[in-house]
Amino acid sequence: MARDDAHYYQPAEGSRLPHDPFNAIVGPRPIGWISSISPSGTRNLAPYSFFNAFNYTPPLIGFSSIGWKDTVANIEATGEFVWNLATKDLSEAMNATSAGLPSHTDEFTYSGLTPVPARLVRAARVLESPVNFECRLTQLIQLQSADHQPIEAWLVIGEVVAVHIDQYMLTDGIYDTAAAHPILRAGKQGDYAEIRPDTMFTMPRPE
Repeated sequence: MARDDAHYYQPAEGSRLPHDPFNAIVGPRPIGWISSISPSGTRNLAPYSFFNAFNYTPPLIGFSSIGWKDTVANIEATGEFVWNLATKDLSEAMNATSAGLPSHTDEFTYSGLTPVPARLVRAARVLESPVNFECRLTQLIQLQSADHQPIEAWLVIGEVVAVHIDQYMLTDGIYDTAAAHPILRAGKQGDYAEIRPDTMFTMPRPE
């Protein structure tokens, strides 16, 4: 319920709070753990907290990069990438891949993760991740403000053209969301949430 004493602010003027609450309010958010490859063959792996799915058929996923980073440059050049599910067991390795490393650095090697070939794209999959989406670029859009001024952020949307799921994630052929204990970004400097079986509930849609 919005009350008269609610904290009010206009983002352009600052929140007047110790930390901007936007990232914490819009959350938890799925993590776009994106692997890509440069035209010269250098592997890249990085997590993005502005990520989600946008369509069923064809399946589309997307992430936003604040700044023109190696991931975006690689995808623009090759038209391909892989999304890898970030789980609680992989949280430290995922966090390691967020380090600001030189562009020639292989984050797979840096984080101790295992690159394995994809079937339809050149970018490597994370072997340790229980789910991988192979994707082909559909749109690369520079975002803009309400007054149509371009900002230093790019939205990358890709069509999922191949899916890899570990067998233990399937129960009677049905994917179990909580089985992998996926983690989600929850704002501040490093807050995350974990999906566990005891936090799940079912709510059928109205007829």
